[in-house]
Amino acid sequence: MKLNRTVLALGAAAALLAATTSCTRLQARDRLNKGVHAFKSAKYAEAVEHFKVATDLDPDFPHARLYLASAYMSQYIPGAESPENLEMAKTARDEFQKVLDKDPKNTLALASIATLFFHQKKWDECEEWNKKLIEANAEAKEAYYTLGVISWTRSFQKRMEARAKLGMKPEDPGPVKDAKVRKQLAADLLPTINTGIDNLTKALSIDKEYDDAMAYMNLLHRERADLQDEKDAYKKDTDDADMWVQKTLETKKLKQQRLAEKQAQGIIREDK
Repeated sequence: MKLNRTVLALGAAAALLAATTSCTRLQARDRLNKGVHAFKSAKYAEAVEHFKVATDLDPDFPHARLYLASAYMSQYIPGAESPENLEMAKTARDEFQKVLDKDPKNTLALASIATLFFHQKKWDECEEWNKKLIEANAEAKEAYYTLGVISWTRSFQKRMEARAKLGMKPEDPGPVKDAKVRKQLAADLLPTINTGIDNLTKALSIDKEYDDAMAYMNLLHRERADLQDEKDAYKKDTDDADMWVQKTLETKKLKQQRLAEKQAQGIIREDK
């Protein structure tokens, strides 16, 4: 008899726990819905409070944690260096990290952390997180593109500084006129430039109409041209750069035409 009473008591406790858990989860989802409504209305501070309650009610609710991190991220202002703004970026990263602690291959969390570091111009960290994103999703074209942009940024800054010291204006034709300086720059920057071109090539293999990647292919070929010793090598890189400019313009035009046709079709259907 005692055993039966114990079993009955445990069963009742389990039923009560299940009911309580179910109720808690419903409350968490209700808070999530309220937070999403505030988020979509750009009321990010209000959204944060709803998402915080949702994650407190259900710590294993990944959507609520992602929205909470995104709401913090939406309040971060790129380029502003106030302690409050920097703390907002850190808080967003911390919340995305909590998502990754449970789901290491969550591509949204990986991409968001990479984006935060990009906006803060922390190139090493940004590079690291984009590589993690590629490990999780080999088709992440934006990650390859961003790595290409970082390569260009690193090369462009050093090359422009060297040109300025030689009295060369940005618009002056290349290559860098001092052979010794040019050789030093090539040793330092060519691996970075070539890696950038490789990453943009991968982005374009995923999306053949990725016009932003095309634009940086142009820029990276001009970086490389400025470091070439041979006239033929210089001409090849500048010709390739010009080709990418033309291809970028053609692709953008094609996309605009498609958009105009789609909008026109929508108007026709609406009239009908």
